[in-house]
This record gives sequence, C-alpha cells and structure tokens, in this order.
Amino acid sequence: HEKLERFAAHSRVPVINALTDLLHPCQLLADMQTFFEHRGDITGKQVTWIGDGNNMCHSYINAARLLDFRLNISCPPGYEPEAWILQPASDRCSIVTDPATAAAGADLVVTDVWASMGQEQEQRKRAEAFANYQVNAPLMALANPDALFMHCLPAHRGEEVSAEVIDGTWSIVWDEAENRLHAQKALLELLLNQ
Repeated sequence: HEKLERFAAHSRVPVINALTDLLHPCQLLADMQTFFEHRGDITGKQVTWIGDGNNMCHSYINAARLLDFRLNISCPPGYEPEAWILQPASDRCSIVTDPATAAAGADLVVTDVWASMGQEQEQRKRAEAFANYQVNAPLMALANPDALFMHCLPAHRGEEVSAEVIDGTWSIVWDEAENRLHAQKALLELLLNQ
C-alpha cells in the first residue's frame, strides 16, 4: 500500500487503488452498487463482516463512516482489523467476537477467504482459527429475513461460506462480480472527465 501511495504522490494523473494488502476500494464500490441495486440506500442499515480483518474489512470500515451504516465485525482474536483504521469509525463499527451475535438482525452479511494472497503458508493455522466463523444457513437465519450475502470471490465453499449460502437465495455474489466491471468503468469515466 505504501508503494501505491508513493507512486500516487509523484503522479500527475490519478492513481486508482484496485487492490492492496491494506484496502480494496474498487471492490467496495461494486459491493455498494450491488446493495443499492437490490435494497436501495444502505444508510442506517446493519452490515456484518464475518472473518479476517483484512483489506475488504478495512474498506467496509471506511464505507460505514462515509455511507452511515452500522458495521459489526466478527473475527477471532488476533485477526482484528487495524486499530488505526477502526478507531475513526468507532461510532459506526463494533468488534463482536461471536459470529451469531454479530449476524443478528443484519441486512447484509459479508465474508472473504480466510487466507488472502501471500498468506497461503498460514492456511492450516487460519483454518483452525476461523473454524467457527463460517457463513452458513444457521448464521444467515439470524439475520433479517431479506438479508443479502456478499463475497468478493473467489470463494472456498465449505470453508468461509457454505455452498447452501453462496448458491442460495441470500447470495448476490454474481451480481457483485458483474458490478466490478461497471463500478470501475464509472470510476474511470469520473477521473477522465475531471
């Protein structure tokens, strides 16, 4: 992430963060577009993040501040998001260790892989740590009846999400994936017209 910031500081044209280890804002744009398409404005809604406090979690924290929604973050101890990212959003975001408590009443449940790119050597350790953090049908049953499920993909069925959820009626992952293209086209158009 630091390299991207240094590059942007010396660039005469806009630099887009398409993905870093710290943030994934382009994916977040697609996620918000997808929620808006399916449920309308996200203001005042409850979003639940289940899993690693990673770049997507950090992006949801920033979005909670900007778009005024509540964010419950459920992750095992030692895998929380960066405190310096979480702190400015402390009025919108809560760390809730128990996934069931975090998911109760959620309008949107989101997860990501347990081991991101570059963390493959930690896969076994992470699988043990995250074993109770799978998004599955019993967990989704605790959310609002019309709750949605998102995942930035690719997903590992049977690990962070059950097949029943990712392939079921809660899931809007394919619309979310399609909207990556549309959101990034809109971002390019915005920057080219400045």
